[in-house]
Amino acid sequence: MAYQGFAQEYLGMPAVTRAYTTACVLTTAAVQLEFITPFQLYFNPDLIFRKFQIWRLITNFLFFGPLGFSFFFNMIFLYRYCRMLEEGSFRGRTADFVFMFLFGGFLMTLFGLFASLFFLGQAFTIMLVYVWSRRNPYIRMNFFGLLNFQAPFLPWVLMGFSLLLGNSIIIDLLGIAVGHIYYFLEDVFPNQPGGKKLLLTPGFLKMVFDTPEEDPNYNPLPEDRPENQPRDQDQNQQLHPQ
Repeated sequence: MAYQGFAQEYLGMPAVTRAYTTACVLTTAAVQLEFITPFQLYFNPDLIFRKFQIWRLITNFLFFGPLGFSFFFNMIFLYRYCRMLEEGSFRGRTADFVFMFLFGGFLMTLFGLFASLFFLGQAFTIMLVYVWSRRNPYIRMNFFGLLNFQAPFLPWVLMGFSLLLGNSIIIDLLGIAVGHIYYFLEDVFPNQPGGKKLLLTPGFLKMVFDTPEEDPNYNPLPEDRPENQPRDQDQNQQLHPQ
């Protein structure tokens, strides 16, 4: 029964959230089982551009460290806020959600070229949290039953928690910065006087990820209307004349 419940929950996840979280878990499992090592995954511009190890552009977003509190903490927040975004403000807009992934990953990679950052998955999670929090500003949050605040403060609370654990906050600040850039270009600037939408999802992403909606104003030709179609019996007679 537990397995069936887990399978049902897993298959009920929206597509992008399911794909990303699965990739993160499988990558960590592969490292834990020593099929691969973190040295094959981390972000290294020299190996990427000189040795053509292009996979590092992706794998550095998939590894969150060895199994432990930090890994499970990041997975919970990644799953929760990625899913809420995909089922909330990006509902029915899978292509736009994928484009946000690509845009955020591109900016973080650019920053990674000039900083000694090896894994960017945590920054990506913070970006998702930031965008969700700005789009849900009136939701009240409770952090481990100790702190009450409104949603827009959540990324900063997570950064403070990371600082308490002795981690560098550079990666958290990067996620907040990229999340704010996306939020400003997508939600703020287009609504300003003289502003316009600058982040346009490429057409090929819409073709791949979005199912075209039927035109409610479409008026079929008379011969295409159901009431004017021959019945199955008539069709069979036409196809197989006596």
